[in-house]
Amino acid sequence: MDDEVWDVTVFTKNRERLVAGEVAQKFFAAVLKQARGAGLLSDEHFTVDGTLLEAWASRRSFEKKPDPPQRGTGARGRKLLRDTHASKTDPEARLFRRSQAAESRPSYLGHVITENRNGLVVAACVTQSSTKAEREAGLAMLKQVSDGQRKITLGADKGYQEEHFIAGLRARQVVPHVAEYAVESRHWPNWLRAEEREDPGFEQSQKKRKRVEQVFGWIKHVAGMRQTKFRGRRRVEWMFQLAAAALNLRRMQRLLLQPV
Repeated sequence: MDDEVWDVTVFTKNRERLVAGEVAQKFFAAVLKQARGAGLLSDEHFTVDGTLLEAWASRRSFEKKPDPPQRGTGARGRKLLRDTHASKTDPEARLFRRSQAAESRPSYLGHVITENRNGLVVAACVTQSSTKAEREAGLAMLKQVSDGQRKITLGADKGYQEEHFIAGLRARQVVPHVAEYAVESRHWPNWLRAEEREDPGFEQSQKKRKRVEQVFGWIKHVAGMRQTKFRGRRRVEWMFQLAAAALNLRRMQRLLLQPV
């Protein structure tokens, strides 16, 4: 009891070991295995969505890179802000805004796939912020959910109404239940086929889709990830997956206590 308290760097080093050992991913997988064994997961109907996670950095921390690349990451090699500037506080964070009316903030994007029966999270990851990140992460997470051999459905909002994403779903035997634009245009086309649009479960998927906002609300406000206190994508993802596993455990406790 009288021993000197260990230095804070001890926890920092142990945290890095936990991140390197993928402890959060393994814990998340163990929780899912328990939920599947209890019959709480749907194997057919899912929802995908993403949310903004504010980084532990400010707009003032962005400075010009000393040696920017010759070719940018924009269309036809156009240089974007992420190519020329980086935050000295968190170099992996990017300035991003969800809409034209919002202010650009240093951020990451958190992504989840939930099953539609009980709203449990079945896949979770964090990426750097970009306009394509949600769709790219959605296709990547599907590999954890489906083997591509059986037909499943995936609900999503209009942000996923994009040709490459819809084609990627079809290639994996996924029926796209993606919200469409009320008025099509050259910049905002709809890519669903008539049989997908008229699928009996389309309306139900859109109703279930809105439940994913409860997941993000809990992760941001209860688990404290509205603005992460971690720096670097891997650390932010580590905490995001732990938060998703904690939310699943909380919901599983309530579901398992319900009378049969």
